[in-house]
Amino acid sequence: MISTVDQNANYAGAQVAFNATYWKNDVQAGVYGFGQHQHNYFFNQYTDGTPNVPPSSIGVNGGVAAFFVNDKFKLTPWLTLIAGLRETQFSSTISEHATDPRLGAAVRIPHLNWVFRGFYGYYYQAPPLSTATSQLQTLASGQGFAFSPLPGERDIEWQFGVTIPMQGWTVSADNFETRAENWLDHNNIGESNIFWPITWKYALIQGWELTLRSPQIWHHGQFHLAYANQIAQATSPITGGLICPSPITPSCGLDIPPGLSPVDHDQRNTLNVGYTENLPRQSYASTNVYYGSGFSNGLPGVQYPGNYLPGHTTFDIALGKTFAEKYSISIDALNVANRRVELDNSQTFGGFHWNDPRQLYVEFRYKFRY
Repeated sequence: MISTVDQNANYAGAQVAFNATYWKNDVQAGVYGFGQHQHNYFFNQYTDGTPNVPPSSIGVNGGVAAFFVNDKFKLTPWLTLIAGLRETQFSSTISEHATDPRLGAAVRIPHLNWVFRGFYGYYYQAPPLSTATSQLQTLASGQGFAFSPLPGERDIEWQFGVTIPMQGWTVSADNFETRAENWLDHNNIGESNIFWPITWKYALIQGWELTLRSPQIWHHGQFHLAYANQIAQATSPITGGLICPSPITPSCGLDIPPGLSPVDHDQRNTLNVGYTENLPRQSYASTNVYYGSGFSNGLPGVQYPGNYLPGHTTFDIALGKTFAEKYSISIDALNVANRRVELDNSQTFGGFHWNDPRQLYVEFRYKFRY
């Protein structure tokens, strides 16, 4: 079958923010909003003799209006408190309202200069204005699917971290967790390339990060390291978008087993290690090695054993030079060894995904005013 999809959107919006500093407070308040008109067209032409359904289109109006206020209160030289509130109203095929409070604090230990920080906050992400046209709904129902309006995603996030200076070195560690309801994702209809958003009932994203940055080595070089460990899981049922009807049919295939399961972009470990050297005559050279563990294996046992795809390592280099303070030129080579690995074999739009091949960039910059 041959599908034709056309989507046009026109919108206008504005954001106004006010900042004020008084006593020990740094306050920001403002409003944000936009209105949008969206027109969707869909036509599916069968090539196997199946009768075609007439094309369909839909025009939808909607928008978002939000008010926010934040305050950074420096209670003492070593203690800073942060508080904020955001009110959001979304209106389209569905109407939703969200109240999102946020709290944070940073504590600097005197003499040691260690900084501990923490944050807890709510977030709301508005959904698309429309889900599907009538012909696409007919196509979906013929394959055991149904469409439902997409609700907005609602997240609760907390973070905790510490930054430690040690003889010119800086070590920073963070731990975070996000709990999401109506978590926005995507899927396609059967074996087709018709890609459509969905929302899972619940998702849990957890992780921690570690960064290390050196002082100037031999007065002209700097080393950096960044490591992250993250787990991304979700659970059924599908709450919006392309959903399974009730009762669930075997051909539907969207719902995952009860309990949390890894999503297709669940990548547990990433590591970046690099060094930048400042060379004579305003030039520099830098290198970076990236390692990523494999993503979740959508087809275990078909090509790769186990629950995760193989890990991958790439190497990048860059050279640059500045001339007369106004001109600069740089050459960047990414994935120098041209290592190709499969990153995703789940059922997503466009088929399987591989990492980018070797890439070479040349950049020239000129400062008109200096």
